[in-house]
Amino acid sequence: MFCSLLVGVSLFGSSRAQIGQDMEEDPRLKAMKKEWFEGKDCLDIGCNSGVITIAIAQKFNCRSILGVDIDEARIQDAYWTLRKTVRSSKTVPTGVAKSTESKNSPTERATTDCTESHHVQEANLFDIVSFTKGNFVQNWHAGENTSYDTIICLSVSKWVQLNWGDEGLITLFSKVWRLLSPGGVFILEPQPWSSYYSNRLVSETTRINYQEIKIRPQDFQDILLDKIGFRMVEDITSSASGCKAGFNRPIFAFWK
Repeated sequence: MFCSLLVGVSLFGSSRAQIGQDMEEDPRLKAMKKEWFEGKDCLDIGCNSGVITIAIAQKFNCRSILGVDIDEARIQDAYWTLRKTVRSSKTVPTGVAKSTESKNSPTERATTDCTESHHVQEANLFDIVSFTKGNFVQNWHAGENTSYDTIICLSVSKWVQLNWGDEGLITLFSKVWRLLSPGGVFILEPQPWSSYYSNRLVSETTRINYQEIKIRPQDFQDILLDKIGFRMVEDITSSASGCKAGFNRPIFAFWK
C-alpha cells in the first residue's frame, strides 16, 4: 500500500511492514551485525509501525534507538507495538512510554547496561526505544550536539526521490552523514528502479519527479562514496537473501 508523504499517510518504510510480517524474524535483520548496534545510539529513518526498530533493540542490545516517521498515525502505531511487546513479556513496568517530545534525543533518555550477551529485557525497552513524528528530509532536526553510531534507512529512498527528486535524495544522504559519529555505519536498502515505475502515478508530484530523476539506485554507491564522503561500503545482501523466497533486495552498509 502506498503511503503518501504529501497527504499525511506514512510513506517511509511502507514496504518494511509487509516483508517478514508472516515470519518470526524480518530477513533483513539477519544481514545486520551485532557490533553495529550493541551499546550504540541508533536512528531508524522511516520507522513505520516500529516493528524493525523494536526488533533491533531486542536482538542487538543497542543503548538507544529512535524511530522517525512523517505520519503521526504510524508513530502512534509504533508506541502501541512497543507497549504490546512489553506486555507480552509480562514484565510491564509501572510507567508507560514517555511522550515523543521527551525522547527526541538519545542523550535525554535514561540508558541501560547493554553489554550482557542475552537479548535486552523487554522491561527496559521503554528506556531504549522511542519514536517521533518528523519529515527527515525537509525539517526534522536532532537535538543539539546529537549524533548516532548507526543509522538505518530501509525502503525509503524511492519515496524521497519520487516526492523531492534527486535534490531530496542528496539532502537525505548529506543529513545522514552529518548525524553519524566518526566510524559510524549507514545501512541502506534502496528499492529497484522497477518499483519507481510502479509508483510513478501515485500523485502529480511523483509523476513529474519520476520523469526528472537522474540518479538511479545503481548510482547510490558512487554518490555516497565519491560525493558525500563515506569511506567504504559492504554489500550485505547475501546474508538476508536466502531467508525468504523472493527476497532479493540489495542492502548496503556504508562507513563514515
